[in-house]
Amino acid sequence: MKTKEIRDLSTTEIQSKEKELKEELFNLRFQLATGQLENTARIRQVRKAIARVKTIVRERELA
Repeated sequence: MKTKEIRDLSTTEIQSKEKELKEELFNLRFQLATGQLENTARIRQVRKAIARVKTIVRERELA
């Protein structure tokens, strides 16, 4: 998810998106532990997306 797309969302939508991403990260880690994960790069993508969301939330708090 691009930064511009995240900025266009409302605060509640951003919080729900962060929750979804955290759930996805949990599921990916679970698949990795059980040997079912095919695309290991997806973990890194999700972690970066979570960081982007948290950064925008923090920017809004400071504004």
